[in-house]
Amino acid sequence: MSILEERLVKHIELLMKRYPKLESLRQNIIDAYLVMEECYEHDGKLLIAGNGGSAADSEHIAGELMKRFKIARPVPQKFAEELCDVDSIRGKELAKKLERGLMAIPLVAHEALTTAYINDVDGLGVFAQQLYGFGRRGDVFLGISTSGNSKNILNATVVARALGIKVIALTGSQGSELAKVADVAIKVPENETYMIQELHLPVYHCLCMMLEDRFFNK
Repeated sequence: MSILEERLVKHIELLMKRYPKLESLRQNIIDAYLVMEECYEHDGKLLIAGNGGSAADSEHIAGELMKRFKIARPVPQKFAEELCDVDSIRGKELAKKLERGLMAIPLVAHEALTTAYINDVDGLGVFAQQLYGFGRRGDVFLGISTSGNSKNILNATVVARALGIKVIALTGSQGSELAKVADVAIKVPENETYMIQELHLPVYHCLCMMLEDRFFNK
C-alpha cells in the first residue's frame, strides 16, 4: 500500500469506527475525496453552497481548508524570504503566522452581492450567478442540501456542469434530484433534517483531514 493510500485509509477507518452507519458510503466518500484531490492538484478551487444549517456548514468547510485543521501549514521558505524583502519587520511576522490554504469559497458569504442579485434579479439563481462568476473548468462545486431538492442548489449545478465543473452532492437518504446530477453523491442514511446535518459534519471533517494530509503532511 502506498503512503497516499495509507493516509486515506487511516482517516476513513477512523470515520467508520466512530460512525458505523456510514459504512455503506465508504466508497462514495473516497470518490468525493479523489475529485477534490484532482481539483487541488491542478490549482483549482472548491465552491460550496447550502441553505440554513448547510450554509453554516459551507463556511465551516472553507474554514478547515483555508487554514490549518490539524497540521501546521507554514508558507514556503521562498515566500517567507519575499515577505521579508518587502518589509523586514512585518514580513518576518507574517512569515511566521501565515498558513497555506486550499482555496475554498463559501457562496453563502457574500452578502452585498447575494442580496443585490436576490433583490434585482432572482432569489433562486443567486448561487448559479456566483458559480458563473467565480467558477472555472476544473473547479469543484460542493452542493449541500438535506432534502437534495433545493432549487437554488440545483440551479447552480446546471451552471457548474455547463462550465466543466464537477459536482459533489452532500445530502440525505431520500429522493434527491441533486444526487442524480452529481458526479459523486454522499447520501447519509437519515431522513430528518437535523439528523442529516449531524452526519454531514463528520463526513466533511474526514474529507478535509484527508486533503490536509495529502497536501501538507510532507
